[in-house]
Amino acid sequence: MLKSQVAALLDEMASLLEVQSDNPFQPRAFRSAARSLEGLAGDLEEVIAAGELRSISGIGESIAREIVEMAATGTSQRLVELRAAVPRGILDLLRIPGLGSKKVRVLALELGVDSLDALKLACESGSVAKLKGFGEKTQAKILEGIAYIGSVSGRFRLDDALPHAMLLIEHLQRSHRVQRVELAGSLRRGKETVKDVDIVASSSEPDAVADHFVRAPGVITVVAKGETKTSVRLANGLASDLRVVSDAEWPAALQYFTGSKEHNTELRGIARDLDWKLNEYGLFRGDEPLPLKDEASIYEALGLRYIEPELREGLGEIALAREGSLPDLLTQPELRGVVHVHTDWSDGAASLEAMVEAARARGYSYLGVTDHSQSAFYARGLTPDRVRAQRAEIDRLNSGLSDFRIFHGIESDIRPDGALDYEPAVLDIFEFVIASVHSSFQLPVEAMTERLIRAMKDPHTTFLGHPTGRLLLQRDGYLVDMDRVLRAAGELGVAVEINASPYRLDMDWRLGARARELGVRTGIHPDAHSPEGLDDVAYGVRCARKAGFGATHVVNALDAAEFAKFCARRRTGS
Repeated sequence: MLKSQVAALLDEMASLLEVQSDNPFQPRAFRSAARSLEGLAGDLEEVIAAGELRSISGIGESIAREIVEMAATGTSQRLVELRAAVPRGILDLLRIPGLGSKKVRVLALELGVDSLDALKLACESGSVAKLKGFGEKTQAKILEGIAYIGSVSGRFRLDDALPHAMLLIEHLQRSHRVQRVELAGSLRRGKETVKDVDIVASSSEPDAVADHFVRAPGVITVVAKGETKTSVRLANGLASDLRVVSDAEWPAALQYFTGSKEHNTELRGIARDLDWKLNEYGLFRGDEPLPLKDEASIYEALGLRYIEPELREGLGEIALAREGSLPDLLTQPELRGVVHVHTDWSDGAASLEAMVEAARARGYSYLGVTDHSQSAFYARGLTPDRVRAQRAEIDRLNSGLSDFRIFHGIESDIRPDGALDYEPAVLDIFEFVIASVHSSFQLPVEAMTERLIRAMKDPHTTFLGHPTGRLLLQRDGYLVDMDRVLRAAGELGVAVEINASPYRLDMDWRLGARARELGVRTGIHPDAHSPEGLDDVAYGVRCARKAGFGATHVVNALDAAEFAKFCARRRTGS
């Protein structure tokens, strides 16, 4: 299993333990171990084989045994027992924003609530508001949370879907009967959440490929197995469909099953105008199929420049392809530095030195360190004295680096009135500032909009961080007029980040497209709290490509010298 998969199981065990008892120590130990695994730089199987698991901080003998069992079997006996002891619906309650394990235990013990449906009925009857520590406002918030969960039910974030999908692809590639194989569907188009995984393969032996597919790691249920389509369900609940076609049909099948529906409808219309026919089996002149080498052959035959999968949403991309004015999309190797990184100076899991080495190992030439500011006491935010101490440490490390540079930044909380979190003299210490909202989410739309604009007007602000505050499949963003915010960012020269954490992907690609229209630049920022978190950049690149951003629009595609000039430009007025 992947490190992230084992970490997710450890988190589940922590949640199960929390709702079973008031003892906080065991759940805390499992969550600590999960965070340690997420920050592990090496391969989990190699660490286990070398007998080095217990050398990792936070992993003792008993948890190490759980990890070894999980890595080998995909579960553990204790996890099975905990799942049997706690109704599945109880864990669903923990998905509601603001409803922690203590309140879930009260609901279960006092009202017998064991599912979202039961909780909804208890709220609608007024029973929840009468409980000690709840009240009318909490009851109303719970109902809002239940409605939101219902609206996103059955969807998966990219970090829950893409790694599993790639394991399926790798499994198929190991079969000598598979000629070509590729992801399709919304996952290939780079959507921020997906309902399932679509895969298209070509083979002259479809039955044998289907047999191989259902034996893939992680498959727990074979939903259907037919001549050309096989459907399975994975251990995390994700459904996956495999379609096997002939190699001659593969380009058209891949294009068709990638979608979107709107994009395909427009393409079929162009084919009809030529008295041709386009479907999942091919491109036909009358009954005669045109030879297709790959997807690009389809677009070329229709008189279009090739359209990258991320752009295929029926939002004007076909007209741009006809005009030859499609944007050149960003590629991950074009990123020169990695920015928005937390260390153990605040709430990160690794030292500054470890994050530098992880960035260098990934081929970056600079690192932008942005620990939390002083108001984020919950994250060990930096006091002014610690800011100065961190700068001295960064200067010391930089003095020994010849081919790499550390930039000293901060993720400054934006206070409710729009002010940044330090006095100007302290802000002057930083080379750049990411201004972000971490509290007071319930302001009216006008007040929140003015709050962000005032923060951007501070000449120290370089980037606006995760601008809407959304958490995918957990909560919507706060109320804010993002068009006004983006216009202000363009006028002020503030870049608006694409927070690459798969929990956020904020700004959303739809907003990104508007930002690009307004000339607003962005940064692809992982918001990394561990060395492994640096790899979340890949999710941000997908989002940036979907928004139509190229390297010229992305600040951390600049080299270190040009990045330094960009950061200095606003405060110097140059």
